[in-house]
Amino acid sequence: MAYKRNIDRLPIIPADAKIHNVTCHYCIVGCGYKAYTWPLKKQGGTGPDDNIFGVDLTVQQGADTEAWYAPSMYNVVKQDGRDVHLVIKPDVECVVNSGLGSVRGARMAENRRSDVTGTQQQRLTEPLVWRYGTWQPTSWDDALDLVARVTARVIDKDNEDDLYVSMFDHGGSAGGYENTWGTGKLYFGSMKVKHCRIHNRPAYNSEVHSSRDMGVDELNYTYEDYQNTDTILLVGTNPVECQTNLFLNHMVKGMQNGAKVIVVDPRRTVTVDACEQVAGPENVMHLAISSGSDLALFNTLFTHIADQGWVDTDFIAGSTFQGDIAVAEDAAHPAALGSFEAARAACKMSLQDGAAATGLTEEQLIQAAEWIAKPHEDGSRRKCVTGYEKGIIWGNDNYRVIGALLNIGLATGNVGREGGGVCRLGGHQEGYFRPSDAHVGRPAPYIDQLIIAGGGKVHHIWANDHYKTTLNAAEFKRVYNRRSNMVKEAMDARAGATREELVDAIVGAINAGGIFSVCVDIIHSQIGQAAHVILPAVESGEMNLTSMNGERRLRLVEKYMDAPGSSQPDCIIAARLANHLERVLREDGRADYADQFMGFDWKTEEDAFMDGYHSAHPEVTYERLRDAGNNGVQEPVKGFENGQLVGTLRLYEDGVFTRHGREDGKALFCMGAWRGLQAPGKEQQKAGFRFLINNGRANLNWQNWFLDQKNEFVMDRFPVPFIQIHPDDMGDLGLKPGDMVEVYNNVGATQALVYPEPTARRNETFMIFGAPNGTQGNVINAGTNELMLPNYKQTWANIRKISDATPAAARVSYKSWEVEL
Repeated sequence: MAYKRNIDRLPIIPADAKIHNVTCHYCIVGCGYKAYTWPLKKQGGTGPDDNIFGVDLTVQQGADTEAWYAPSMYNVVKQDGRDVHLVIKPDVECVVNSGLGSVRGARMAENRRSDVTGTQQQRLTEPLVWRYGTWQPTSWDDALDLVARVTARVIDKDNEDDLYVSMFDHGGSAGGYENTWGTGKLYFGSMKVKHCRIHNRPAYNSEVHSSRDMGVDELNYTYEDYQNTDTILLVGTNPVECQTNLFLNHMVKGMQNGAKVIVVDPRRTVTVDACEQVAGPENVMHLAISSGSDLALFNTLFTHIADQGWVDTDFIAGSTFQGDIAVAEDAAHPAALGSFEAARAACKMSLQDGAAATGLTEEQLIQAAEWIAKPHEDGSRRKCVTGYEKGIIWGNDNYRVIGALLNIGLATGNVGREGGGVCRLGGHQEGYFRPSDAHVGRPAPYIDQLIIAGGGKVHHIWANDHYKTTLNAAEFKRVYNRRSNMVKEAMDARAGATREELVDAIVGAINAGGIFSVCVDIIHSQIGQAAHVILPAVESGEMNLTSMNGERRLRLVEKYMDAPGSSQPDCIIAARLANHLERVLREDGRADYADQFMGFDWKTEEDAFMDGYHSAHPEVTYERLRDAGNNGVQEPVKGFENGQLVGTLRLYEDGVFTRHGREDGKALFCMGAWRGLQAPGKEQQKAGFRFLINNGRANLNWQNWFLDQKNEFVMDRFPVPFIQIHPDDMGDLGLKPGDMVEVYNNVGATQALVYPEPTARRNETFMIFGAPNGTQGNVINAGTNELMLPNYKQTWANIRKISDATPAAARVSYKSWEVEL
């Protein structure tokens, strides 16, 4: 059933409506919202005493009034079993967004499940088990008993290597401190599962290993720093699309205060266009580097800045390692770490060599260095705040690239300083709290490749869809479908058997090469099509959920509606699975092992929070977070004084660096020389295929496209994923706007909708990452860096026409995205 937003009038929110604190659960910015609920047969009035806004609604309101909400902010949902009106609108008092709402966050209400308006009918409501050739609804106890019995057959005390786990490590819709603790306590506490991976990459690792090894947490500034800086350096990120209100509410103010902007990106994005309109083209540099040459750029800038003496000598002497090498290069460290001078020698790169590697001019490199580090005429140091994201995190030579970027921030004293910071911009809220993962090892196992090679017998999947968000996806899907179908066929053959006989049949298929798949999610995902047990989870707003944003701002999203059907929070699902594993192991006479699964007697998500996060931060409670509202408190929380939680504005203001765990508290520099395209197979693919297939996000539909597949507002705009191509390349290929093309290379193929983009460079295209169809991962090879970080960005392929534009594609507007603000 498609959702059609045909609303010609909206009810007035009454003065006595319930008010709930809400943090948008999509991107990392963490905009504050208020959720208002009230009985279905009631609404407010136009008088000031009769509506939540306290104003006379018979009078036309001003353009910036708070006294309104859009149809996308409204729905009818269940609360305590009864239908209620729901409005979720931006909070003008939240310092993050100051009342602004993104195209995703401002649609949170219409993306809630409703049996009245028909939204989100695809949500899972009951556990499903594969029976009789399809998925049959069943009870939680029946589903979890099957999962526990099959899982118990392939694990043993001190040996869980045949259990593979895919799990989120974030906050927001599926994560948060409650849920990461629930899954973490189960798999890293009760067990020591080492074969695990994270929702968006094929191993259990950090996207910023080098930053942490250098002593610097990747979220170290406050958003205010964008407003109080001289230069904003944006690397491999497109904040207008991906962190919209961070850009509008903070970066724009910085530009209005005189900040210059440097954008490092192979393509011209809407962020470049917007910055030019706000700051003026003369104050914006777009460094359109050759794809994958970021390390050469940063090393060249670092060398020139050091050679010019534009470094903070006091900071280097007082807060960074003095000596030579503190950490040698080895299997766990793809570059040595040590002092400024050692890094300067190892990373030395001339302007000439840097220009040749990046495709930039020496003049551009010099100007960029000046904007980053050249002191002011009065001799005062220049402030530079740096934001980076997936362009380098999921790009070439991850460890060395991020280390090289941080080298510049450390050398210029722009970490722990007002108007400074070197931070990832992030894709989602953070909410990681788990027992130690040291047993996983480093490098962590490359899970997808192990599964392809036949590894793993049971696979627990939590809010992951590898079919859309992995590399070498075509091969992974072929193998996974074959292996999971082996188990489905065995289950079908034993229809009507006893539970013990069914488990025997499943284990027999597993031992023959199959894999038993358990999927925890909110909808029936693509990888869920291969699963044997599907367990329905809940979203933010359907449970109480804590997480922090990109400036470490911790908030509590209050539950404002019922969960669909019998769906449960992930932490409670993990607890109930632990309960069943304990019972099954005791039945099997494995009492010592069963004891490890005790301690999961949680009834609510707050129980999980108290058992986990609160145990390490006893001053933080739900009640105190409710009182803190949508401004919350910035972590780390230092105490509770005068009725308020006391937080930390920015990290490392004292010049002491702790993330690496070294007792000396000194930051380390990274000694990573430029070495071309590092991941295996990239150079060969580049040589063999014409087009760079860059990938990233689009504001309308990243992180929520899986929910929007029944929303005509979204699907009318992009019925299928697009590929941006230069018009001259379209002419070479005989393409028109809206045509369907196949993108293919030596590892796979996918398809997309042709979207002309005059600002694109010849032979360089851009596709959406993680789309429900048109999976870009199908054409990405298996190459990773040494620590198993995926290189999604450097991919090359050929393009050919499949068909003319479909009727749906013919309705799409193909105008340029560059519009006047």
